[in-house]
Amino acid sequence: MHALSRRDLLAFLLAAPAAYALPDPASEWIPLFDGRTLNGWKSSETEGVFSVDHGEIVARGGRSHLFYTGPAHNADFKNFEFSAEFNSGPHANSGVYFHTAFEATGWPSAGFEVQVANDYATPAGAPENKKTGSLYGVRNVYKQFVNDGEWARLNILVRGKQVQIRVNDMLVVDYVEPDEPFRADPHFQRVLNHGTFALLGHDPTSTTRFRNLRVRPLPDNLAAASTDHPVVDDLYKEVIRLGTENYPVVDYHVHLKGGLTIDQALANSRRLGIFYGVAINCGLGFPVHSDDSVNDYLKSMKGQPCYVGLQGEGREWVTLASPESIARFDYCFTDCMTFTDDAGKRMRTWIPEEIGTVHDPEAYMEMLVKRIVGVLHEPIDIYANPTYIPDQLASQYDALWTPERMKKVIDAAIENGVAIEINNRRQIPSPRFIKAAKAAGAKFSFGTNNPEAELDRLEYPLQMVRECGLKWQDIFVPKPDGQKPVQRRK
Repeated sequence: MHALSRRDLLAFLLAAPAAYALPDPASEWIPLFDGRTLNGWKSSETEGVFSVDHGEIVARGGRSHLFYTGPAHNADFKNFEFSAEFNSGPHANSGVYFHTAFEATGWPSAGFEVQVANDYATPAGAPENKKTGSLYGVRNVYKQFVNDGEWARLNILVRGKQVQIRVNDMLVVDYVEPDEPFRADPHFQRVLNHGTFALLGHDPTSTTRFRNLRVRPLPDNLAAASTDHPVVDDLYKEVIRLGTENYPVVDYHVHLKGGLTIDQALANSRRLGIFYGVAINCGLGFPVHSDDSVNDYLKSMKGQPCYVGLQGEGREWVTLASPESIARFDYCFTDCMTFTDDAGKRMRTWIPEEIGTVHDPEAYMEMLVKRIVGVLHEPIDIYANPTYIPDQLASQYDALWTPERMKKVIDAAIENGVAIEINNRRQIPSPRFIKAAKAAGAKFSFGTNNPEAELDRLEYPLQMVRECGLKWQDIFVPKPDGQKPVQRRK
């Protein structure tokens, strides 16, 4: 008998009975929902929250959880890949739990929730800063990547002590559980173990639909792909604690400098649990200086799981790109470190040679405050590097920033709806300024302002949150399209 060629073999297999067909790669997936009934699922608390409609599980009504209790893997999963499609209605809040167990009432205490909540508007109850894809209270996603009313895909991959979450194939969470996990809320275990899945019905105004729920069990002894276990120090705990308390822990002032790539920055963000806003500079001689350069940059950042910001350089930046182009960024910010003085001299205040000797510090401060107030009328979301003064005057910081001067800056920020950055690199503004701004009703943002590839951990901003008594309501979040400063100030 002659040997079969590849073509003969393929023809033979195609003509063979089904028992001899090549394995279907999709056969590893196990459906968890039959598309017609809730067989294999058990609901808690409020009756009637979950129903089946046109091949979809619909969560609509009061608080309730729908736990998987079916035959797949005895409803007990350790390592796995889970996939589902979801469609979130306006202002809806829902989620998918894993490593959990049935509880008749309340929020499940075992396991983790992966958040499903898209839009900027607030759902019923307290506003929720954690957006779709968040590993709730442990690694939060603060940017909306899915529009309400659109079908999207959620994927959860657990291998050993590692959890990866993808939204439409975009990796938004890559969490490696430390040897001693920190739990900010003792009511919830939030440790990797084993258990079943559950869907969340959140409140009477929320409607979320799920379909194509399936799971691919993986070997129990499968190890994490990453061995980079985080160090659980006080700062690590503070990031998780603030995220649990609804603070948006976002560093809006990250630059790709010193060879830092977007992939490296995002890996650092996921490791630390600090969400990033990656900003490009716009100004004369800077990477962004026209509508075409805006389009090129935003195209290069498409699909990246971070905020994309624009930093205005000098006072000319507002003339270089159209308002429509500027509005395509998630947020814009600038500072008052480049300006023209009363004698017509353009200076960059961080360069001592351009400032020279300041013979009259009081007169300089009056001019500086006037320039800052002007800057705060530009179409920006955040005023960065606030209260910065040249190195020649730094030793007089507290004396030169008088209550009257602070008030002028704070009042202008509030009047124009501009958040004040708490800058980690320069450790400004002072606690005295922050407390005065908070009392007046100002908003704040956090920013590293890295000069090189190394990124900080927001040490100073997080210290100021506690020292100055800032609440989560005091912290800036970017405005949705149509409400951005450049759109409001036409």
